[in-house]
Amino acid sequence: MQHFFAGVEAVFARDFEKAVKEHKAERHARGFTSWGQFLAMLFCQLGRAHSLREICGGLACCQGQLKHLGVPVAPKRSTLAYANENRPWELYQTVFEQTLLKCQELVRSQGGRKKLRFKNKLMSLDGASSTCR
Repeated sequence: MQHFFAGVEAVFARDFEKAVKEHKAERHARGFTSWGQFLAMLFCQLGRAHSLREICGGLACCQGQLKHLGVPVAPKRSTLAYANENRPWELYQTVFEQTLLKCQELVRSQGGRKKLRFKNKLMSLDGASSTCR
């Protein structure tokens, strides 16, 4: 999992920071960054976690690897819940659109003539629509 998250950082970090500034997502942040929230929600989706307790517990087990990704400590449930409730969802829409554009450019650069399409249902990384306790 560590190598995967290192790849995530390489792919997302620069564009993610631009999107954070564009949406002023760090305006009321107190120690828990949008990047930390993004990694927590990504962990949630990949680990198929169903609650804030599972997400925070799983991240706490990976505390050493989190530091390498720029997240000093695993978030508490209340911190993650607050971030999910108060951070602008438009940030993650922008990140999705940036990622989609990168994928489309990659397909085109490799001689692909077809449009990039999604055959399966897309999952949102934003925790606002899931029921987490």
